[in-house]
Amino acid sequence: MMRSLSLFCLTLFAVLSFAAAKGQTQQTLPLRLVAEPDTSLFMSSLDEQLWGTVEHPGDRAALIQAIDRSLGYLETPAAATAYRQYSVAVFSRDRVYRSLMRFRQLLEGARSPEALQAAVLQEFDFYQSVGKDGQGTVGFTGYFEPTYAASRTPSATYRYPLYRLPPNFGQWATPHPTRAQLEGADGLQGSQGKLQGLELVWLRDRLEAYLVQVQGSARLQLTDGSVMSVGVAGHTAYPYVSIGRALVEAGKFKLEELTLPRLIQYFRDYPADLDLYLPRNNRFIFFQTTGGAPATGSLGLPVTAERSIATDKSLMPPGAIALIQTQFPIANAQGQLEVLPAVRYVLDQDTGGAIRGAGRVDVFMGTGLEAGDRAGLINSNGQLYYLLLKE
Repeated sequence: MMRSLSLFCLTLFAVLSFAAAKGQTQQTLPLRLVAEPDTSLFMSSLDEQLWGTVEHPGDRAALIQAIDRSLGYLETPAAATAYRQYSVAVFSRDRVYRSLMRFRQLLEGARSPEALQAAVLQEFDFYQSVGKDGQGTVGFTGYFEPTYAASRTPSATYRYPLYRLPPNFGQWATPHPTRAQLEGADGLQGSQGKLQGLELVWLRDRLEAYLVQVQGSARLQLTDGSVMSVGVAGHTAYPYVSIGRALVEAGKFKLEELTLPRLIQYFRDYPADLDLYLPRNNRFIFFQTTGGAPATGSLGLPVTAERSIATDKSLMPPGAIALIQTQFPIANAQGQLEVLPAVRYVLDQDTGGAIRGAGRVDVFMGTGLEAGDRAGLINSNGQLYYLLLKE
């Protein structure tokens, strides 16, 4: 996004991958009606997390809250403008609004996943994303809001700043300065140039400071015991460049082997390579404090763990209800994460610089270390369906 307080599409895949649009076919429209839904397939794909178990309570209330946030958005002038410009004519703002209202009623009244799915199949049309191959294949990744240690003042330990938006940023000449010109190849020269005096907070780890830029927001545990929340205030006019792509192209990893933990470990093992790879991404993010506000997406709405997704908003309907089928890391009885098939009803409430085309979805996984661990393990294909109440 450039969302002022948002997650900048906080995409981990933006760090890890470069195949988002590779091989994507050109389509007139990004969504197509599933004329005859395979009832057996959809009935076998149940969002059982809504009901949960004794050990793991369901999150039906969280989904309802996410729906209510989308309903609020759809009442805004921004939504009216977005839907006047939207390319898939059947997705009018009114029809999306009525679809959310009816789905909410069914969700509140359903007694089981099977009952909800049967009602949805009866009352809704399904519009599938054409995906990255024209056949409905969508690449799923995860993003999160990190929590890192930080300090209000610099020290030998806390050396890597996040910066405020320059007050004269609107008058900066274009092309804007590169990342290396702004902060130096080592990330420590910002006080010598245009960023002097704009330091907002300092982190102890350069890669963490960079990942805050990728994720677009963070909770920072400060040395004085307080917590600071930050979000995006602006960015330089460059496209996002993935350091994951650079590592793959350099032969450091195969694409299918690259995960966020492996990327982090690579730079732990070869810290000098940070000076080589980070400056390749010239998009530089500026921050502002957000007063403890929750992580916020491009629609100006708080995003909900496992219930909010980010897509390309030039192609997908903002605020709409969708069904995703993919793979999620889920804790087993021993507390270990296993990547298993998963189905979720979600709200399309975010976007990002690295989310391009009909074949990409980023799922918000929450805030903190555990959310980051789970988000970093999401990297698989699946399907994306939007729901519209039948006329």
